[in-house]
Amino acid sequence: MRSAHRVETVRSAERTLMAQLPPGALMQRAAAGLATACADALGRVYGSRVVLLTGSGDNGGDTLYAGARLAKRGAGVTAVLLAPDRTHPDALKALRRAGGTTTTPSAAADPIARADLVLDGIVGIGGKGGLRPDAAHLADLVTASRATVVAVDLPSGIEPDTGEVHGTALRADLTVTFGTHKPGLLIDPARAYAGSVRLIDIGLASTLPATPDLESLQHADLAALLPHPAAESDKYRRGVVGIAAGSTRYPGAAVLAVAGALRSGAGAVRYVGPAADAVLARFPETLVSDSGPRKAGRVQAWVTGPGAGDDAAPVAEALSTDVPVLLDADGLRLADVAVVRARTAPTVMTPHAGEAAALLGVAREEVESARLTAVRELARRYDATVLLKGSTTLIAGPGDGTPVRVNPTGTPWLATAGSGDVLSGLTGSLLAAGLAPLDAASAAAYLHGLAGRYAANGAPTAAQDVADAIPQAWRDIRA
Repeated sequence: MRSAHRVETVRSAERTLMAQLPPGALMQRAAAGLATACADALGRVYGSRVVLLTGSGDNGGDTLYAGARLAKRGAGVTAVLLAPDRTHPDALKALRRAGGTTTTPSAAADPIARADLVLDGIVGIGGKGGLRPDAAHLADLVTASRATVVAVDLPSGIEPDTGEVHGTALRADLTVTFGTHKPGLLIDPARAYAGSVRLIDIGLASTLPATPDLESLQHADLAALLPHPAAESDKYRRGVVGIAAGSTRYPGAAVLAVAGALRSGAGAVRYVGPAADAVLARFPETLVSDSGPRKAGRVQAWVTGPGAGDDAAPVAEALSTDVPVLLDADGLRLADVAVVRARTAPTVMTPHAGEAAALLGVAREEVESARLTAVRELARRYDATVLLKGSTTLIAGPGDGTPVRVNPTGTPWLATAGSGDVLSGLTGSLLAAGLAPLDAASAAAYLHGLAGRYAANGAPTAAQDVADAIPQAWRDIRA
């Protein structure tokens, strides 16, 4: 499990740990890890040219101490001091003793153009807003260079707690972060500035709270979550999913939602709606009913909304049941917020950015630029688990103390018509199998992302291909 903590939490944990260590020990741990990561990125340290973009405070100190270690190994190191009067004095002395030199931002063009590696130590975790003009100019120079860019703790200019980017930010090939991940390293748009992320253990785990602000599941976490049929399992023990979706205009949405549920291990799928003939033609094992959700037969979860058009009746009827309900597509628009909040059984909502914007009454761009804020607000407003689809899929539970989940397996190949319908059926299958809403949505997003990668394999793909690749994703996680 990858965990991320907000700046305030990290600072508190660092203060507690520093009180237990000799002065400067924590910074030396960070600098040692940073220098090792830089050496790995360079391949050959001796004779390489390294430029340090050095701001004030501890972030600049980490950068200078790491530069000193590289200089001792034979690298030519030049520090560009953005705040000479506030540069960490001991770290600056260490750099100069090791043979490093300093320069000003106005004279940095030539060293940056010739650099093999640039360390971005301009702004640490306390930075807010985009880069100031002098730093933005350096970022432009770095972008035009051929140097490998390593960000110290996080790329300068991004918002560490939210993943927002206001103005200019520096793009890194590698971010070396200390103690714990910061939310901005996991959430777009900031995540796109971080490149690869390497976490350096500086001993902070003992002073961080047990519950992080964000978490990202990995293969082992998914393997522990996914249901596995026992010897005595029958279709009801494995989970029966109800699908109330599709319309005469959009029968394919029903077919794809059913595909997602069946390919995800559902014991059975019950379908209600006007697309019964299309569903049976593709999946004859589906149990079709001409009644609404309340009279369709026994189910452990309902999926409603994909392709529903303006027919609010199946959505309202599904929400009136006492089993978990997943709302997607038209179901999000047709569901009354008061009805959703009043439910005693769990509700899972799966909007994309445009749908989330409509529910929140804001512009789509606002959701895309502040995804963490949007998903938390929707979960609070509807008292539901919300899976916000997109370049970074986020899953938030209704409780304030619940970490937001960040899905690491997303791929742009999933940006195809019907892919969300497959995800709805997949999530419904896991809900019916008994997974908690946050776990079901997180596991579904993870499997969906892997299936999208497998189905595409570097080439265009369709939603049905994604559904058909779910078993392969499941097998690989179990392996």
